[in-house]
Amino acid sequence: MAHLVALLVSEDDSFHSQIGRLLRSTSIPVSVTDDRVARDSVGASADVIVVDTRTDPMSAASTIERLRGSSPSVSIFAVALAAEPELILRTMRAGANEFFTWPPDAETFHTAIRRTAARRDSAQGARPATTLVFFGAKGGAGTTTVAVNCGVELARLSKRSTVILDLKPGLGEVALFLGVRPRFTLLDAIDNLTRLDREFLREVTVKHKSGLDILAGSEHFDRPGGSDGGAIEELLRMLTKLYDYIVVDGGSQINSCTVSSLYTADQLFLVGNPDVPSIRNAQRLLDRVRQLGAVGERVRVLLNRASSPLPIPQKQIEGALGHPIHHTFPNDYKTVSNALNSGVPLALTGDTELAAQFDKFTQGILGPFAEDASGAGGRKSMLPLERIASLW
Repeated sequence: MAHLVALLVSEDDSFHSQIGRLLRSTSIPVSVTDDRVARDSVGASADVIVVDTRTDPMSAASTIERLRGSSPSVSIFAVALAAEPELILRTMRAGANEFFTWPPDAETFHTAIRRTAARRDSAQGARPATTLVFFGAKGGAGTTTVAVNCGVELARLSKRSTVILDLKPGLGEVALFLGVRPRFTLLDAIDNLTRLDREFLREVTVKHKSGLDILAGSEHFDRPGGSDGGAIEELLRMLTKLYDYIVVDGGSQINSCTVSSLYTADQLFLVGNPDVPSIRNAQRLLDRVRQLGAVGERVRVLLNRASSPLPIPQKQIEGALGHPIHHTFPNDYKTVSNALNSGVPLALTGDTELAAQFDKFTQGILGPFAEDASGAGGRKSMLPLERIASLW
């Protein structure tokens, strides 16, 4: 899916709040930048610029003309108090693509965003990147297990560039689950965003045998923290230009960094278990996602460790959540434990029901882009003792 960057040009906080919420709630992920923060790079990297013309239409028209001159391909939205023919003509002549009256109608505004995304994708002529964020209803729900195995399967089945990010500060386990010891972490990437290109990423990531690139979690308990949310969103946006698939292990805590990942997600997978605490937390998290403006149609609920028969019937869980169960993973503690202790993902450990479920789940994400992996030698297991020794 397209990932857009929107720049808001206004001095009014209510304009920034309402337009920002409209942009966040569209079906297409949009990163929102404030013109008051990024004056030196106005229009330089934006796909959409929303200009407030309500207080000074003449000055706003000049601003639109200047933006159009510096960024010929950007989509410019003008927002006015009333649809006056003379004002509409003036803004369109200045270079605006779309005209809205305040407050903009949500569906009309979202349709304009979809047109912008379609134009950008057509101009780029390439399949847009896909960002998948995995978030746990509670700690220990199996979020990292699901994210890691999905990342491995995406890389293995699609044969396309795939990276996994570990957003959990201090206790991130993505690298451990994959049996690697990284030299660098996520912090090295967000602290050097100006240097972030393919060459730099080769330095800070570790490549797994499946083809998956790993951007390991921080070893600091206080970072990434509250002040890093903007950098995380910028990192994710930049990665969409360098990878076909971006997988994020978001942990189970709502903070500025995980919120940034939610906004950039094409699909948000909420991982829970069939127990009362997990279902209650999932309810609250779904409500919070809606409050944040992240559109609900991107959310998929995954039920992990689901023994048959379920202790709570699936229809009852779906009724409590107000959301359907997208996929169910069976409970197999021994297989998961062996995979974690050996550093070999489930997708590569052999023919198990869990491995088959991850294959099926990932095939659903890939759709027509999945490739037949049977010619690549199938799933091969690694020697657990050798893998354990390599970690110490």
